[in-house]
Amino acid sequence: MGNRGMEDLIPLVNRLQEALSTVGQSCSLHLPQIAVVGGQSAGKSSVLENFVGRDFLPRGSGIVTRRPLILQLLNSSAEYGEFFHCKGRKFTDFGDIRREIESETRRLTGSNKGISPVPITLKIYSPHVLNLTLVDLPGITKVPVGDQPADIEYQIRDIIMQYICKENCLILAVTPANTDLANSDALKLAKDVDPQGQRTIGVITKLDLMDKGTDAKEILENQLLPLRRGYIGIVNRSQKDIDGNKDIMAALESERDFFLSHPAYKHIAERMGTPYLQRILNQQLTNHIREALPAFRSHLQSQLLALNRKAEEYRKFSPDDASRRTKTMLQLVQRLAVDFEKLIEGSGDKVDTVTLSGGARINQIFHERFPNELVKIESDERKLRQEINYAIRNIHGVRTGLFTPDMAFEAIVKKQITSLKGPCIKFIDMVSHELITTVYQCISKLSAFPQLREETERIIITEIREQENKCRDQVLLLIDIQLAYINTKHEDFIGFTNSQQVNNQSNMNSSVQITRNQGVVFRSNRIVIQKGWLTISNIGIMKGGAKEFWFILSTESLSWYKDGEEKEKKYMLPLDNLKLRDVEKGFMSSKFVFAIFNTELRNVYKDYKCLELACNSQEELDSWKASLLRAGVYPERDAAEEQENGAQTFTDPQLERQVETIRNLVDSYMSIIYKTVRDLMPKTIMHLMINSVKEFISSELLAQLYALGECSALMDESPEQKQHREEVLRKHSALKEALTVIGEISTSTFTTPLPPPVDSSWIQHQSSTQPKNSATAGRPVIRGHAPPAPRVNPSEPNCSSDGLQQLTGQHNRVTTSVPRRQPPAIPGVK
Repeated sequence: MGNRGMEDLIPLVNRLQEALSTVGQSCSLHLPQIAVVGGQSAGKSSVLENFVGRDFLPRGSGIVTRRPLILQLLNSSAEYGEFFHCKGRKFTDFGDIRREIESETRRLTGSNKGISPVPITLKIYSPHVLNLTLVDLPGITKVPVGDQPADIEYQIRDIIMQYICKENCLILAVTPANTDLANSDALKLAKDVDPQGQRTIGVITKLDLMDKGTDAKEILENQLLPLRRGYIGIVNRSQKDIDGNKDIMAALESERDFFLSHPAYKHIAERMGTPYLQRILNQQLTNHIREALPAFRSHLQSQLLALNRKAEEYRKFSPDDASRRTKTMLQLVQRLAVDFEKLIEGSGDKVDTVTLSGGARINQIFHERFPNELVKIESDERKLRQEINYAIRNIHGVRTGLFTPDMAFEAIVKKQITSLKGPCIKFIDMVSHELITTVYQCISKLSAFPQLREETERIIITEIREQENKCRDQVLLLIDIQLAYINTKHEDFIGFTNSQQVNNQSNMNSSVQITRNQGVVFRSNRIVIQKGWLTISNIGIMKGGAKEFWFILSTESLSWYKDGEEKEKKYMLPLDNLKLRDVEKGFMSSKFVFAIFNTELRNVYKDYKCLELACNSQEELDSWKASLLRAGVYPERDAAEEQENGAQTFTDPQLERQVETIRNLVDSYMSIIYKTVRDLMPKTIMHLMINSVKEFISSELLAQLYALGECSALMDESPEQKQHREEVLRKHSALKEALTVIGEISTSTFTTPLPPPVDSSWIQHQSSTQPKNSATAGRPVIRGHAPPAPRVNPSEPNCSSDGLQQLTGQHNRVTTSVPRRQPPAIPGVK
């Protein structure tokens, strides 16, 4: 026996649900839950059974529902039940469903009235139900019995609140007619979460059990103790009827006879009973669907628009057509070449705003990391002078030299040039690694064809390795060319004649440096090298802790300001005698830190010997290090290296003059070499590696793929891609069909306006500020007459859609703060 009240919407909603069944959860139309709330033995389970049209819930005295029962009704041609904890097992006998509910309840709560918040999920498939969710909740109780804890009232209240607080939950507040409605716990809880009464319907049960001479006429007419959506009277089966296996349809007929024959209710009989409650809920579901359709239609249209291009592409692709396979491979290779060039040249359609990649990373290697590697190989002053000293003395041998030997200059210069090979090779390796990373990023789009991706990856990486070897040979050749001839006639080389003048100029520069240290800085010579945010991380907590400032690095100083407006300067640190030191990253820190300090052990900032500066990424760290190198702040040497270099000194004045001369000549010539290498290395790599690989991908890759002679096999789809293609086409078709159905729903359903507000302040809030034994707790407070509940008559013509009110999601509703306590721990479910 089915529920006829819900069958009006079944044809429309089911067509939509069937159309969306292949789309997935992101496109499902969520219907509201219906939660049944009330005290123990108020008739909640009977109301649910009337909805389903089957007798399947446990019955008895006291607390019977001891775990929430989530009842999912699903329209289907067959009629059976299925539990979440018994997946795959179909219950066709509804008596077995009742016994399974009782067994599963005892398994977790025991057999002595214990409760648990862990829900039982039951799906009932039937041709007589609409797709919606009903929730049967434990009855509200005050006094613990059996194994129930002392705070049983609060535990049950927490369980109920977890469901009725949801905005898409319609609350059926069930109250027996033979109790005081003013003290209804169900209405109090509903008032807490739904103060405007927009989703609360009062249900009065057990009207046939009221004392003789009494009735609930004024309550059912919504005149006494009014609710915005009014009350609906229900007469459920008695325990005698249940024991006698009285059919639900016969019980519904008896219910109708009761209202028609009762003198107090016969004038409102058409607005009482289970069928009318079903029609009311049916209409609320219609309202919800109608109100949700515009946003739902927009959601479907946006998904359809996003799929149009891909669906058209997949529709044209035929796995068995050789010409289509060839054309697709040609398009994929061409797209790969375009994507690779865009990533290298920086003209990509999708700009990465999180990290550097492709050409930007290579540019950073060119101008920040490679200069930093060059500086690392430069010998310090003491070591260089020691090498020059040894070279001069070894050239003179047993004789005392009167002139500065040019062979010493050439030996030192060649040694310096030879040391460039390591950084240059490392430079090539870094660019090669970045090229391979860029290739991986591009060929990820070929994942639909595994063999094509594998062969493309192998061919391109082989080409990169070949070009890398050519570039390495060319770079080593360039260094050998520099070693082959030391050009002392270079226009930028100072020469032996000018070396002494450089010494004198050096002494003058020393005096200028002393002046700078005294605070005299010429603004006209100040060239800004870099700006950015840095954090001074080594300031103690007592002095304010780590703070972020806006730093400006110039050729003369390092200054920092309060913010980027550069109005409030905090400090200016001259760069004289400063060195750079790496700082290990902290265990819990995400910052990248470096330090600057004074080589003469002076304080660099207030009473701090060093200044630790932190930035947010490795790229920022490399950028600041490179900028400091440009400003003349060089890395610190290891202590062991300093000790090794601290060899004996020579006091021969003539030898010292010769050492100083060679030192100036080496410095002049190596500055030319460094400048040449920094200029030629990026050009060489750009020509021999990057441009060659780009040209290979755009012109040679397709030919090499064709040369494999397995074009058909290369275009075999992966199982995942085949499944994805079929899903996209299926989803595209389903979305088009769903939009058609939505158009029919919009013209085939009608809605009813929400009833006007009523004064429901007679309901006492469940809060700690309201004593339960207050003066008004035991008697109803009459607030005057309220409008009657709206009638829903299926025979009436379609109502106007003006002034539609959505059941859920009212933005203008003020939510009352609900006093909550921590719910009990959920036992583990085996």
